Amino acid sequence: MKCQKCEQETFLPFRCPYCGGYFCSEHRLPENHECSQIELARTPITVQKQKPYEYTITYAPLEPTRIKIHFSSREIRHLTIAALLVAGIALSWGMYPDVYEKIGGSIMLVVFTLVLTGSFFTHEIAHKITAQRRGLWAEFRLTFMGAILTLLSVVSPFFKIISPGAVMISGLADMEKMGKISIAGPATNITLSMTLLAIAFLLPQGTLIFLFGAAFNAWIALFNLIPFGILDGFKVFMWDKKIWALAFTASLILTMVSYKFVFAF
Repeated sequence: MKCQKCEQETFLPFRCPYCGGYFCSEHRLPENHECSQIELARTPITVQKQKPYEYTITYAPLEPTRIKIHFSSREIRHLTIAALLVAGIALSWGMYPDVYEKIGGSIMLVVFTLVLTGSFFTHEIAHKITAQRRGLWAEFRLTFMGAILTLLSVVSPFFKIISPGAVMISGLADMEKMGKISIAGPATNITLSMTLLAIAFLLPQGTLIFLFGAAFNAWIALFNLIPFGILDGFKVFMWDKKIWALAFTASLILTMVSYKFVFAF
């Protein structure tokens, strides 16, 4: 671009802020290129005195962000595989003639499968919903070792382990928040155990199914409330020992009562 004063080719021209023209470094100043708006360049600049910068801070209680309950596509895939594994264990009991006969045939075996699968996922989903309502990321994920053991349990007559995965939680949480998230699963199983135990005594058909469902839920609650390691019981115990003792005692009594009726059936 050429300078509008001397017409010398300029690689990096300067633009005058007053007249808008482009000039070389020698004529970039208004007085050097006879700027048409030289009056603006000569106008004195008045500086206004400002008051010292002031600001105020308002403190307000921080409300936890609630995350809408949702399931990602990846989580749904993991839940589907886990459901098939748990259902496979329930259906595998039908391979034993004496158990199949006590259960009451094919229809009651399906009911038994729904009770067992629903009991497992109610525990996990209770953790998920409680965590998401408190602003944390929470999704169910299969674990490699757990899925393998659950798969082996489908075909093994010697042991039955239902542990295909767990709800993974991420985010900032204090001891109280983690305690409430942890107690959600066992509390749900305790409620299911009492409900199924009541149904077993009210319905004449399928008594063994509901008794076993009650025993299964009671055992899940009792095992998870052991105050050790990564189990729910450790976090609940650290948060509130009274709540832990109440939940642990309830699950222990339900386990003893329900298994007593199962073995006596």
